[in-house]
Amino acid sequence: MSKRGWGLATAAVLLVSTVTAGISNTATAAPAPVSADDLALVRVQLPAESMFDELVASGVDVAARPDKLVADLVLTGRQLDELTARGVRTVQVIQREGDGTARYSQSQRAGQRVAADTLHVLSANWWTSEGTTFLQTLVATTAIADPDVEITVAWTAENGATGTFPLQRFEDAGEYQYHVAEPRVLPAKPVKVTATSSLGGVSRAITPTAWPGATPPELPSGYQKDFIDAYMTPTDIKARIARLGRQYPDLVEVVDLPNKTQGYRRTATAYLGDPATAAVVVESRQFGDQGPNGWQVKSVHPGKPNRPAQATWRDRVLTVSLATDATGAVISTTDQIAALITARFPQRFSAFVEDGSAGKVMPVAGPATMDDGLDGSVSHKPWTVQALRIGVHRDGSRIGVLAYSQEHAREWATPLVTLEFAERLLANYATDAATRQLLSDVEVFVIPVVNPDGANYAFNDANFQRKNMVNHCTGTQRDPRNADSWGVDVNRNYTVGSVFDGYVGASATNCLSGTYAGTAELSEAEAANVVELAKAHDNIRFAMNVHSYGGYFMWPPGAYAMPGRVTLPRPSAEEAAMFQTSAKRIVGAIAAHRGTVTWPSRTGPVADVLYSAAGNSADQLYYELGIFAWDFEVGNDRWNASTGQWEGVGFQPPYAEAHAESQEYAEGLVELLRVARDYEQG
Repeated sequence: MSKRGWGLATAAVLLVSTVTAGISNTATAAPAPVSADDLALVRVQLPAESMFDELVASGVDVAARPDKLVADLVLTGRQLDELTARGVRTVQVIQREGDGTARYSQSQRAGQRVAADTLHVLSANWWTSEGTTFLQTLVATTAIADPDVEITVAWTAENGATGTFPLQRFEDAGEYQYHVAEPRVLPAKPVKVTATSSLGGVSRAITPTAWPGATPPELPSGYQKDFIDAYMTPTDIKARIARLGRQYPDLVEVVDLPNKTQGYRRTATAYLGDPATAAVVVESRQFGDQGPNGWQVKSVHPGKPNRPAQATWRDRVLTVSLATDATGAVISTTDQIAALITARFPQRFSAFVEDGSAGKVMPVAGPATMDDGLDGSVSHKPWTVQALRIGVHRDGSRIGVLAYSQEHAREWATPLVTLEFAERLLANYATDAATRQLLSDVEVFVIPVVNPDGANYAFNDANFQRKNMVNHCTGTQRDPRNADSWGVDVNRNYTVGSVFDGYVGASATNCLSGTYAGTAELSEAEAANVVELAKAHDNIRFAMNVHSYGGYFMWPPGAYAMPGRVTLPRPSAEEAAMFQTSAKRIVGAIAAHRGTVTWPSRTGPVADVLYSAAGNSADQLYYELGIFAWDFEVGNDRWNASTGQWEGVGFQPPYAEAHAESQEYAEGLVELLRVARDYEQG
């Protein structure tokens, strides 16, 4: 409570004993119109002039005295109630605590409204997709501090039709970026766009630009494509890689990357007891497939009083005999039993108290069978991640392009893109002169699945698995109920702009976070493989990291630090232009398949059009190795004409959609090869 509050509390006590006898001790009134603990400036009418003198003498915060029987006091609602009980009447609540701050903000906004704001149209783009014309605009206002500014876009189409639509304020990390809206349907090509604001600002009229404004060369008759016929697990992908190596030995070699992954494996666990009442989690030191799957644990009563707790291991059964007191009652607690198991068999087991069971008496329970919870039909062995090295000259003498996918396990459509791309190059080499020239001019590296262990988990256990299978959790976070949240986000485990360096968009402390970055930069084999492949082949100058979903085309910087939203260094003007111009070419190639168009608002640096992704691979390749590194987010939103809404497709869309994504984005990767070739040839 403030000093004013303490002073008035004293005054209220004084008034109870000293106020004039003319004031009834039984007077009642409605509760004060101020919450009990809130301060307010209140105008009151006093029952007698003498009361004012008493208030002043007792230290009450008196703001004014408009009249002999009227006073303006600063006091809490509780203190006002006390005075009301003594005959004081509330005339007006002049101001509440916090009104001043709000009125300051209002005055600032009012000051900004003195002059109209200035509007600038950052972009206005139109395109036609599947017979429908769309317009998207981004507009910035100079009145960035006013969150209530409303911006409206007015358009005129070439057929004379006109219309308007509102934009929404877009902030990132608490900082204003611009106003934007989803693409809007127009009856025809737009020829003029203007923007107006609620503050009176008006933009210059501009002519919208066709997006992306680039088209790929026509495919020749007989061009082969559509090599994908189903979703593919890591095992399927491994078999496809082997088949391509055998089928095209003069054009491709299979590269085993140096760091084996953990494998589709986990330790075995079991609850000793019942988590609903009291339980200990018993965990094997080895992975379940190395023997512990099928072990049993149980707790028993020794059958005698005054017995100490004991643990024995025989015939793949861990038996815990609980301690008893003189009456024969069990006295072992969950904490004691967990400690006993860990101390007695440190090379075989670890144990911890299930969250919520600490200090409880350990129940007689069992037997419970230990298991790793994984699909037994999938190989559990450490995995060798493989890359395809494709080209006529596989010696580093030609500019290199790297395409890699499925860093995130649940993104099932992404390896379909990279494998379709690879097989198109190989199958068309013999019959298409353009493909033959590309593979003579460019060396291609493809990693279809960066994170095979996580992918196996996504296919067989939890479809939304994002991370790998390495469990860095400790203590109760290792409870098997958290199994679907274990692992490391491979695309947060790189060294540039990482969470360990203070950048935003990952967690270094919460192992259950979807963006957990691991114990250190490059702690995971999956991320190390990408970096080591790029370092081993310094001719790689272009790279595409294929993710899903949402229809984004992005490049560095991909992370920023707070406060201040300080991004990694921006590309030079020349490189920024290279990123943007190349993106338009690749977006145009994607659109050639079925008219899918990546929106202008989803094309740009990761940190600007999506979010901050601390420790991502594109930043690693660009800033450390000087590679033009892009990110696809395949799976563009689809326009539903019947509902008039854009609809997302998800990580594992119906296969027909995934198949379409594989075809259109493979065309985008082929265009990336043309970009690299043109860059090299100057």
